[in-house]
Amino acid sequence: MPRTIAVFGAGYIGLVTAACLAELGHTVVVRDIQPERVQRLQAGEVPIFEPGLAEMIARNTERLSFTLDAATALAAAEVAYVCVDTPPTVSGDADLSRVWSVVDSLRGAPALLAVVVKSTVPVGTGRRIRTVLNESGLEHVAYASNPEFTAEGRAVADFMTPDRIVIGGSDQDVIRLVADLHHGINAPIEVMDVASAEMTKLAANAALMTRISFINEIAALCELTGADVELVSKAIGLDHRIGAHFLQAGIGWGGSCFPKDSEALKQLASNTGYHPQLLNAAIEVNNLQKRRAIQTLKQALGSLEGTEIALLGMTFKPSTDDMRESPSTVLAARLLAEGARVRCWDPLAPQELPEPWSQTTRHPRALDALDGADAVILATAWPELRELPWHEAHDLMRRPVMFDGRNLLDPAKMRALGFTYMSVGRP
Repeated sequence: MPRTIAVFGAGYIGLVTAACLAELGHTVVVRDIQPERVQRLQAGEVPIFEPGLAEMIARNTERLSFTLDAATALAAAEVAYVCVDTPPTVSGDADLSRVWSVVDSLRGAPALLAVVVKSTVPVGTGRRIRTVLNESGLEHVAYASNPEFTAEGRAVADFMTPDRIVIGGSDQDVIRLVADLHHGINAPIEVMDVASAEMTKLAANAALMTRISFINEIAALCELTGADVELVSKAIGLDHRIGAHFLQAGIGWGGSCFPKDSEALKQLASNTGYHPQLLNAAIEVNNLQKRRAIQTLKQALGSLEGTEIALLGMTFKPSTDDMRESPSTVLAARLLAEGARVRCWDPLAPQELPEPWSQTTRHPRALDALDGADAVILATAWPELRELPWHEAHDLMRRPVMFDGRNLLDPAKMRALGFTYMSVGRP
């Protein structure tokens, strides 16, 4: 049965959730607190880039609307989805202020049957929200956790064709309600208590982070021993017990989820008196990975003082415009600290960015960034970099030195073109 849903938050998770629920036939009102974002959405503009999202929003305009007013969003809402961000605080704990702001706004919602949290929250948050709902006169409103497992760059596809749908709830009615909201999606539904659902989200990200750090540590050993990490990762990935996902060596993870969720899980463990040794090691390896790239470049060039370095790729991964916790930000900052001048290219990165990006120069074409450069770092695996005429780039560069931080290009071909070519974990 189609429902009327209020989605709080028009960011990457909220917009994808709202659009996909509308696609499934529900009427969805999205509430956000940023006037410019809401105005753009009301005008038919999508303020973030996510493949397939703009098209999905456009074909569901009759069932999808946007507002700044919580009361408007809740006027007919049977379900309220909480999709706000939970950034890290100074201590590393998740900042739940936006979650609590949404919960506070639910008082007096006339038709509300359930509150569903999709935001990533510490384990135990659902229990606290349940208490606050009861104290607010909303004892009749059910509560559920429905964590998201979407990856930027394929979030729409991940929502509509997921590996699983996780629902945490304390009674069968709310579990059935949330399951029915996903009617039309063919995926197994994993039902559990709220705390386990909250932990599942954090644990899933931690498992993926650990795999990335593991293969990057193996890559470092490959560099010291002459082995090739790509051959190694392919062979171990063929083991059905291991699998190939997230075994690509590179300059480490970034984005809005892994960095904050790793810190949140670390702080959750610390707050309960447990020392998460494996998680700490995964975080440390990831932090070192960007700095190892700069050291590799210094070994090839000597001092970086006064050099011109082209940084190709700024977003944390291809097919997104998201710059949050991007490894390229650390690379740019470190290059500038070493006295280099940094020239950048990215097809989707926003034009207005905070430090250190204001100290760099932005170029509309990758070849423009390479013109006169002493070295180039490939920081994001944009497909167009594979197709770049690298023979032209070689002639444009002052010194054809390359560090391929994503192992995107073929070493033999690049060396045949005359490049001093370095990558991650390959001879």
